[in-house]
Amino acid sequence: MKEPDDQDTDGEKSDRSKSDGRQSQRSSKYESRSPMKEDTTDETFTEGEESYLEEEDTDMEGLEGSSSSFQDDDLEITRLSQETPAPAAEKAVEEVKKKISESFYYDYTELASMPFVTPDSNIPLDLLTLVHSFGYDCRKRANLQLLDSNTALYIAGNQLILLNLKTKEQTYLQSSSGEGIGVIGVHPYKTHFTVAEKGSCPKIIVYEYPSLRPYRILRDGTEKAYAYVDFNNNGILLASVGSNPDYTLTIWNWKEEQPILRTKAFSQEVFKVTFNPEDEEQLTTSGSGHIKFWEMAFTFTGLKLQGSLGRFGKTATTDIEGYMELPDGKVLSGSEWGNMLLWEGGLIKAELCRAGNKSCHHGAINQIMLDEGEVITVGSDGCVRIWDFETIDTADVIDETGLLQIEPINELQVDKNVKLFSMVKMNETGSNFWLAQDANGAIWKLDLSFSNITQDPECLFSFHSGAIQDLAVSPITYLMATTALDCSVRIYDFASKTALAQMKFKQGGTALAWVPRMVSYTGAQISVGFEDGVVRILEIYDPKGLTIFAGRKKILDADLQLKHVFKPHTASVTALAYEHDGEILATGSKDSTVFFFEVEKDYKPIGYINTPGPVRQLTWSAISHPESTLLIICENGYVLEAPLPTIKEEDDNKVVSYEIKDMCIKCFHFSSIKSHILRLIEIEKREQQKKLKEKEREEKRRALAEEMGEDGEKEFQEEAVAEEEEEPLPAIFIPPTPSPILCGFYSEPGKFWVSLGGYDSGFLYHCEFPPYDKSSNFKEQKDEPFDFRFLEDTENNPVQTITFSINQTMMFCGMRNGAIRVYLLSENDPSLTTLEDYWHFNVHDNNYGCIKSITTSFDDRFLMTAGTDSNIFVFNIFSEYMLRKDIKAKVPSPRFGMETEPIPEDIEDPKAYSIENARRKREHEFRDPLESDSVVVHAIQSDHKISSYRLVQPSKYSKFKRPSQSERRSSKLERFEKEGVGRKDSQRDTGTLNRWSPTQAADQYKSKPDDDFEDPKDLQAIKEAQVYMGDFNLKTAPDYKIPEHMRINAAKKEEELGHLDTLVHGKKRHMNKCILSLRDLKVAVIEEIQCLVQELKSIQSTLHSSKHIPIPQIPQIHPDEVPEKRFQYNEETLLNFKQEQMKKEDEKSPQVEQSGSGGSGGGFLKLSSGKDGDLTTRDSLSRSSKPSGFSLDIPKFLEFEKAETTDVELEIMRRDEIKHVYMQQYLVNRIKELIVTFDAELRVLRHQKLKLDIQMKLSDLHHITLFQEMLLLKNFEKQENILQERVNSLDKEEEFMQWKINETLKEMEEKKNEISKLQDQEKALYAGFQAAIGENNKFANFLMKVLKKKIKRVKKKEVERDADEDEESEESSEEESSLESDEDESGSEDDVFDDSICPTNCDVGLFEMALQLREKRLDIEEALVEEKKIVDNLKKEYDTLSKKVKIVAINLNAAEEALEAYQREKQQQLNELLVVIPFKLHQIEHVVLGEIPSDLSGTLVFSNQSLGRLQERIVQLHEENSKQQKLNKEWRERRKQLAREKREMAKTINKMEETVRQLMVSKFGRVIDLEALQTLSVNTTLEELKIRKLRKELSNAKEMKMWEEKIAQVRWELMMKTKEHTKKLHQMNDLCIEKKKLDSRLNTLQNQQGNVFQGLRKADILAKEKVTELIQTQAERISALKEEIALLRKKGGLILPPIRPSQGNEMGPTDL
Repeated sequence: MKEPDDQDTDGEKSDRSKSDGRQSQRSSKYESRSPMKEDTTDETFTEGEESYLEEEDTDMEGLEGSSSSFQDDDLEITRLSQETPAPAAEKAVEEVKKKISESFYYDYTELASMPFVTPDSNIPLDLLTLVHSFGYDCRKRANLQLLDSNTALYIAGNQLILLNLKTKEQTYLQSSSGEGIGVIGVHPYKTHFTVAEKGSCPKIIVYEYPSLRPYRILRDGTEKAYAYVDFNNNGILLASVGSNPDYTLTIWNWKEEQPILRTKAFSQEVFKVTFNPEDEEQLTTSGSGHIKFWEMAFTFTGLKLQGSLGRFGKTATTDIEGYMELPDGKVLSGSEWGNMLLWEGGLIKAELCRAGNKSCHHGAINQIMLDEGEVITVGSDGCVRIWDFETIDTADVIDETGLLQIEPINELQVDKNVKLFSMVKMNETGSNFWLAQDANGAIWKLDLSFSNITQDPECLFSFHSGAIQDLAVSPITYLMATTALDCSVRIYDFASKTALAQMKFKQGGTALAWVPRMVSYTGAQISVGFEDGVVRILEIYDPKGLTIFAGRKKILDADLQLKHVFKPHTASVTALAYEHDGEILATGSKDSTVFFFEVEKDYKPIGYINTPGPVRQLTWSAISHPESTLLIICENGYVLEAPLPTIKEEDDNKVVSYEIKDMCIKCFHFSSIKSHILRLIEIEKREQQKKLKEKEREEKRRALAEEMGEDGEKEFQEEAVAEEEEEPLPAIFIPPTPSPILCGFYSEPGKFWVSLGGYDSGFLYHCEFPPYDKSSNFKEQKDEPFDFRFLEDTENNPVQTITFSINQTMMFCGMRNGAIRVYLLSENDPSLTTLEDYWHFNVHDNNYGCIKSITTSFDDRFLMTAGTDSNIFVFNIFSEYMLRKDIKAKVPSPRFGMETEPIPEDIEDPKAYSIENARRKREHEFRDPLESDSVVVHAIQSDHKISSYRLVQPSKYSKFKRPSQSERRSSKLERFEKEGVGRKDSQRDTGTLNRWSPTQAADQYKSKPDDDFEDPKDLQAIKEAQVYMGDFNLKTAPDYKIPEHMRINAAKKEEELGHLDTLVHGKKRHMNKCILSLRDLKVAVIEEIQCLVQELKSIQSTLHSSKHIPIPQIPQIHPDEVPEKRFQYNEETLLNFKQEQMKKEDEKSPQVEQSGSGGSGGGFLKLSSGKDGDLTTRDSLSRSSKPSGFSLDIPKFLEFEKAETTDVELEIMRRDEIKHVYMQQYLVNRIKELIVTFDAELRVLRHQKLKLDIQMKLSDLHHITLFQEMLLLKNFEKQENILQERVNSLDKEEEFMQWKINETLKEMEEKKNEISKLQDQEKALYAGFQAAIGENNKFANFLMKVLKKKIKRVKKKEVERDADEDEESEESSEEESSLESDEDESGSEDDVFDDSICPTNCDVGLFEMALQLREKRLDIEEALVEEKKIVDNLKKEYDTLSKKVKIVAINLNAAEEALEAYQREKQQQLNELLVVIPFKLHQIEHVVLGEIPSDLSGTLVFSNQSLGRLQERIVQLHEENSKQQKLNKEWRERRKQLAREKREMAKTINKMEETVRQLMVSKFGRVIDLEALQTLSVNTTLEELKIRKLRKELSNAKEMKMWEEKIAQVRWELMMKTKEHTKKLHQMNDLCIEKKKLDSRLNTLQNQQGNVFQGLRKADILAKEKVTELIQTQAERISALKEEIALLRKKGGLILPPIRPSQGNEMGPTDL
C-alpha cells in the first residue's frame, strides 16, 4: 500500500510540470526586467533610507486620516538609473543570466553553526550532544507546519525539529547563524521548506525534503530577523517580511536566489504576509494596528509594488493576526474583539458578528482559511467555526451600525483552557483532519468533518506554555521534574525520551527541588514552590503497583499525588534547598524571608529570618565544611550566611511568632569594583604601550645620532617635547542602582563566588564574609570582593545559572542569551585558577531564551537545560564509556497502603494566610481565657455569704479529639461471632421404621453428632453469662486479660479528661448563673426597700413623733458583689478622691466631713435609676414605688385665721391617723419579710454550693488521676501505635491475600467450566462426524484417522514493534497438541497414510468436512492446553498464596500476642498509680470487732451498684442451684427407667433372634442372609419392563439414525446455501462501499458552493495548459509527417514507422 503522500507520484510529477509551465509563462514577464535586478538590489541598500522614510511618512499620514496617501501609494522600488552606462547594464545582464543549476546543493556541515572551543584547549567539539527536546515554543507565530501526514516541523530555540507524529522521533537541524530562527515556511508541494533566521543580516535557507539538504540561500532580506515567509500558489515566488527595525518586504525568485521586488512594509510590527492564491500579483500584510494591500504593477518606470493601507473608518483600530483573500479580491480579516471585517477597496465593507450582536469569537481571531468552499476561523477562545462562503462574499451593510449578523454552519470547542493560534491541514485522503497549535502548550488533532463519525479532539502532545521557571532531577534515576507559570508540574523520563505525568494547580510554579534520599530513600518526592507563596510536596509513584488499578486496561507509567502542603510566604517562592542530611528544608521568597522547616516531623515550621532583599538563590554548604550553613543570595546585592537553625521543642499554641531573632547571620553587601578592574587593565595596557614607544624612540634616537650626530640628538629632543601628554585614566564609577546578583556558589567555608548582571557583568567575583558583628547595620555595610575571574564575551551576556559535575571538573553555565558554556577545571580548585578554556554553544532562543535552570543527571551522563522560551533540552555529556541505548528511568513503586491514605487538603485560595500571618492573626484575636470573675453575695441580716466560681474557659482536652491509632480491627473471635457460629445439624430422625436397610443405618449413623459437639444455644448462653454475670478478676492478677472494649490509650484518656472538664465547667457555670440571679434578686430587694422606706417616711411625716416606728436600715451593695464595676467611676468619685488627696497634702484631721453619704464607699455602690440602672430585677417582686391604694393629702395652712375644727373633721383625722399607723406597721413588716426571704434563699443556695464544692474537689482528684494516667499512656503510645499498626497491616494483608485466594479459586472454577465445555465440544465434534459418516461407510476408518491425526501447526504471532515502524513480522512457533484424540489413535502412530488426497470413491464433502473438523479439533485441543496451563498456574499461585497466608497468620498471631503483652505491661503500670477515693463512714463495711481497722490496704473498693448486683446474683445462684438439684434428681430417675427398658428390650431382641434362627433352620436347613436373598429373588414384572425397554431403544435407535441422515443432508444443504448467501453478502458489501464513496463525492460537490468562485481561474488555466500541450503535440506530429512526406518524395527514401502519440499527451474530448 502507498502512503497518502506517495499515492499520487505521477500526479505530483504532472503538477510539477504544470507548475513549470506556469513558471515558463510568467518567466517572460520576470526575464524582461531581469537585467536590472542585480543593480536594483545593490542600489536599494547602498543609497540608504530615502524610500523608507518616504514610506514611513505616507504610513503616518494614512494613520492620521489623510486621503491622499491611500489613493496612489506608489512605493517605487529603487532600480537602476536611466543614466547607468551601457557596459554596466550589459554586465548585469550577463550576471543574471548565469542561473544556478537545479542539481546544486550546499553542504549542511559547513552551513550549520558549530560550538566554539577555546583554541589549543583539546576540548572535543562533541562535548555535548543533543538527545531530545521536551519543549515547544507554542506562543511563536506559525510555529507548526506539516511536511507530510506524519512529519511536523517546528522551531525550538536554535534548532529546527522534524517530529514524526507516529513514532515521536525527532530530527534536528541547527541554525546557521547561531542566533536563533525567526520563522519557517513550507512549499505548496511539500518538496521544500524555508528556515528564516535571526541575527545580523540573517539568511533564508531553503531545504529540500525529504533529503534535508540545503538547496538555496537567500541573503540580505532584512537587518535583524524575519517575521514571516510565504510561497505563492505554484511555489515559484517567496515573500518575506522582516521584523524590527526595518520591516522590509521582499519578493524572491528563490530558485535563483534573487530578490525581485523590495520595499518597507510598514513602520510598526508586521505579523504576516501572504500571496493571493488566485492572483499571485496581489499580496496582503497585516500587523500591529494595520492591514495593507499590495499589488505588483508595471508603470512607465518599471515594475512596482504598490501598497494601499486599509482604513478602519468608524471601526476601532485593531491588531490583525488572521486574514484571508477572497477570489474576487476582497479580504476577510479578524479583530481583537472577535468579529470579522470584510475589506473591499481598502475600506471596511461590513463587520460580521453573530445574532444579538455577539462576537464571532470570544477573543482575537488568529487565523482565517477557505477550505472546500467554506470559511474556517480559528479563535483564541479555543473554538473553530465554519461559516458559509456565499453569505460572507455577498455581505453588505444594512444600517448605520455597520454590523451584519450571521451564524456559523458548524463549530468545534476543542477543550477548556485552549487558545488556538494556528492550524494546518493534514494530507490524508478521505479525511478532514487538521493539526492545531495551542498557545497554552499543546498540539491537537482536530476532525472538521462534522459527521456522525467525527472523532473527538485528540491532544497529541502536551508541553509547558511560557517560560519554564525551574528544573530538578532525581538523585537515583533518570527522572526530571519541571514547573512553569502555566500552573503545571511535569515529570519526564529523559533517558527513554518520554513524558510520564503532569499535575495542574491554581497558581504557577516558580521553584523546584528533588527531595534527597535521606528523606525519601526511593527518590519519590519533589518539593515545588508557587507564585502565591505555597510549597507543596508531591509524591511520584508507579500506578501499576496499586491494587485499585487491577483490571484496568490503560494505566499510566507514573502519577503524582499531593503529600504535604503549607504556605510559608506571601509572595512567590524563588528558592528551595534541603540540608545535606535532609533534616531541614529552607524556602526563599520575593517577600524577603527565608523559612526553615523540620522535615522529619512532617515539615513542622521552625522559624524564619528576614533578608535585606528578595531572595534569588539558596545553597547549603557541602559536607566537607565543618559546619552546615546556608548561603542566601538576594537580588539587590546582599549575600547572607545563616547557621543551622536550632530546633526548639515548644508548644505550638504558645508560639507568638515564628521569627528567629537570635540567629548569628553574616552579611556581605556587594560593592562594585568593575571600574577599578578596568582602570587596572588600562594602566597595564598603557604601560605596555609606553614600553613599546620607549623602545621605538630609543631606536629612532640611535638612528638619528648615527646619521646626523649632535643635530640629530637635538631634533629628537625637540620632537619628544612636542609629544602630547597622555589621556587621563577612566574615572572610578559605582552604579547608583546595585547590579543584581544572578547566581553564586560556595568555594570554601566563609567564601563564595557570585555572577552579577547589569554594569558588573563580565566577571566572576570571589568574596568572603566579614566576621559577625551584632551591632552592624546591613544597609550601611559596603564590602568588596578580594578576587575575580574574567569571563570572555559576557559583558552583555552574563552567566545566569551555574552547576558542576559530580567530580567538580566541569562547570556548566547557562547564559542570558540561551547559550551553554562549559569550563574545564582542575580538581580541588576552589579558587578557579584554571578558569580559561571553555566550550560554548547557542541552544535556546537568543532574544528571549534565557536559561533558568541547568543541571546534570545523578551519574553525569546527561545535561538538562530549561529556558524562558518554553524549551527543555537534554544532552549527552561526552564520556569514554558508551551509553546504553535501552536505558530507562525506574519510577518508584507506591508505598504500601498509599491508596488508602487521605490526601491533604490543598491551599487553593491565593489570599490564604501564610503560616506567620495565621499565627499573628490568632495572637491578635486571642482573648483572656477567664469567663467570669468571682462574685460574692452577702446576706443582709447575717454573716452568711456565697461566692461564685472563678470560671476559666474549658481546657484544650474538652475541645480537641485526637485520632487514635489503636482504633483497630475487631479480633478474630469478634469477627467469628459476628459472622455467626457454625451450626451443625443436630436434628435426628425420630420416626420409626419397620425395616432398617444398611444404607439407612449408615445415614442414621452419620447424623450422630460428634463427641465434642456443643449446642449453639448453650454457647450463646455461656457467652451472655460471661459478659453480663460479671467476672471480677482483679486487674493486678497476672492472668488478667484486658477486654477489647476496656482497652485505653492516650487519645481515649484525653477524651475522658475533656469530658470531665466539660462536665465540671457546666456545673460551675450553672451555679454561677444561680449566684448571679441571687445577686440580681438582692439588687431588686434593695430597690424595693428604698421605695418602701420613702413611702414610710412620707407616712411618718403626717403622724405624731410619739407614734413613729424606727425605720429599718437600707441594705448596701458590697464592692465584691459587683466586680465588673471595680474600675468604673463618676464625678462624685473623682471629687471624693480629690478631697482625700487634699487632706493628705494639708495634713488635716481625717474626720473632715465628706460631701456625700456614699463617698467613702465609692460611687459605684450607690444605686440610681440613671447610668447605673442596668441591674435587672425579678418580675416576681413588685416595686412599691407608688402608694398602694391610698393617697396622702397634706393640709396647707393659710395665712388667715383658722376656723375651729368640727366633729366631722376630727373624726376624719382620727381615721386617717389609724390608717397611717397601720400602713406604717405593714411597710416595716414588708421590709423585714423581704430581708428574711432573701437570706433564706441565700442559705439554701449556699447549702447547694457546699455540696457542689465537695463534688468539685472529688473531680479535681479525679482530674489529677486522669492526667497522671494520660502522661503514662503517652509514654506507651508510640510503641503501642507501632505494634497496633503492625497488627492492622498484617490483618489487612491477610484479608487482601484471602481475597486474592478467593478470586483465584473463582477463576480456577471458571477455567474448569471452560475446560469441561471444550471437552463437551470435542465429544460433540466426534459424535457429529460419526453421524455424518454413517454406519456402513467403508472409508469410515480412513476419515476417522484423518480427523484424529496429529499434525504440527504453525501458529502466527504478531510482534509489536515501536510506533516508528509500520511493518509487521510473523514469527512461527510449533506446538504439538497435548491431548490424546482417541484410544485408537494411540495404537496407530506407526501407520503412515497420505491425508492430502481424497481416496477414490470417497465422498469429497466428507473428506473436506474431516479436514475442517480436524482444524476445529486442533483449535479445541490448543484451547484446552492453554486453559490447563492457566489452571496449573492458578494452582501454583493458590499454593503460593496459601503458604503466604499461613506465614501472615503466624506473624499476625505473634503481633497480637506482643500487643496483648504490651497491654498487660501498660495495665501493670497503671495499677501502680495511686488513686484517692474519699469515703464516708457508712460506706466502710469492713469492720473488725465493731471497729474500723487502721490498715485498709487489704480491702476492695466496690460501687454500691456492683455490690448490689453481686448480692442479687447470690440469691439467683441459690435458686438456680436448688432448681438444678431438683432437675438432676428427676434426670437420674429417668436414666434408671431407661436403663431398665434397655435391658428388657435387649432380652426381647435376643428372644426374637433365637426364634428367627430356629425358623431358618427348620425352613432352609441353615441360617441365611435374608437381605441378600431379597436382592437375588426374581421380579417378573421388572424383567418384563426391561425387555420392553430394550425393544423401545432399538426402534428409537433406527428412527434416530434416519433423522440423523436427514439432518446431515439438511446441514449440507444449509452449508451450500450459507456459502451462496455469503458470496452475495460480499457483493452487497462491495456495492455499499462503492455507494458510500459516491455519496461522499456527491456531498463534497454539494458542499463546494464557493468553488465556482474559488477555482474558476484555476480551471481556465489548467484547460488552457492542456490545450497548449495538445497544440504542441499536434504541431510536432505535423512536422514529423512533413518530414516523412519529404523523405518519401526523395529517391531511396526510408519509410519510417508511423508516429504514435504518447499516452500522457493524448487528450480526448472529455478532457476539454
